Amino acid sequence: MGMTMTQKILAHHAGLPEVKAGQLIMSKLDLVLGNDITAPVAITEFNKIGIDEVFDKNKVALVPDHFTPNKDIKAAEQCKLIREFAHAKEITNYFEIGEMGIEHALIPEKGLVVPGDVVIGADSHTCTYGALGAFSTGVGSTDMAAGMATGESWFKVPSALKFELTGKPGPWISGKDVILHIIGMIGVDGALYRSMEFVGEGLANLSIDDRFTMANMAIEAGGKNGIFPVDEVVLDYVKEHSCRDYTVYKADPDAEYDAVYQIDLSTIRPTVAFPHLPDNTRTIDEVGDVKLDQVVIGSCTNGRIEDIRVAAKILNGKKVAKGIRCIIFPATQKIYLQALREGLIEQLVEAGAAFSTPTCGPCLGGHMGILAKGERALATTNRNFVGRMGHPESEVYLASPAVAAASAITGRISNPEEIAD
Repeated sequence: MGMTMTQKILAHHAGLPEVKAGQLIMSKLDLVLGNDITAPVAITEFNKIGIDEVFDKNKVALVPDHFTPNKDIKAAEQCKLIREFAHAKEITNYFEIGEMGIEHALIPEKGLVVPGDVVIGADSHTCTYGALGAFSTGVGSTDMAAGMATGESWFKVPSALKFELTGKPGPWISGKDVILHIIGMIGVDGALYRSMEFVGEGLANLSIDDRFTMANMAIEAGGKNGIFPVDEVVLDYVKEHSCRDYTVYKADPDAEYDAVYQIDLSTIRPTVAFPHLPDNTRTIDEVGDVKLDQVVIGSCTNGRIEDIRVAAKILNGKKVAKGIRCIIFPATQKIYLQALREGLIEQLVEAGAAFSTPTCGPCLGGHMGILAKGERALATTNRNFVGRMGHPESEVYLASPAVAAASAITGRISNPEEIAD
């Protein structure tokens, strides 16, 4: 029996001719990643191992992005620990204030991941890099420590689900709507420890930013990873951002899948996940009247330039509703500058939105947008668990940047088709 794309990557990195679902393997790593929440624990564990150097100072990346700029003394101490470790170990890829970004947008932008890589990160949304045809997945801090020390990690080879995409998305439909539709269809455990492999002629109608969003949220369906084939869209991105060699892997024609789903992109409507799970989805036509207090556009899921362009296009010449806090988080400094040069920031600020430096901010209840008791936020983030963005009696609704921008104008969850010019 043939292998899936993910299985081929893992087999190569394990030095094996083939692997099968359920098999335990040791795999070489191309990148080990940590942030200001998870890396301090990993560093503490690394120091217990009793070695002086990381396995490769060019293959470890540390990005303080969750509580930075430091929100309090504890956050400052966490970042100090990472900073001192990075300097002591001469880690090349350490990015802090002024050059940092949200890790899962910054790492691809810096060209640190290319097709065929195996990447682990002590953050569940490390699966983002599957958009580039890499195997990337989240791990715990102790696994990160072992990865930094040895350059290897163990995996149970995942089985796979295939999502065959056809058709072309309609106006204002993005990768966020597609992945919310899929999660609503299969559930938050529908891909439990499986690889979600996206294929089909419909991929030609999904930008690289759409794909980053979809791979990012594979974990919200329980997936071990999400992964896309390497086509011209991927290669164009890689050639622009990286000078590293890469390897293109393709699934065998007789690869085994636990299930195959057919999805016509032309039928997908703007989709919203209601509290308190990402699979509690409704189309915009089923939402009803949901009044909001805050709108957040940003995060590792939807803080890229396409997302800011969409928000600016809808909000240009309009105003954020009175009483609505609309906060925008560009995912990296480069994206921030690009938005500035394109005039997008001016348009959005004039509309009544507030801009933040690149940071995870309120996505995980961090800072710069925490919700009070009883408040509701519509966010382009990836999770809406109880208390995710603040008080346990607040509510988070997940949607695309288009829905978010339209909703900021009305103060209620709204259809961008009815708001945009």
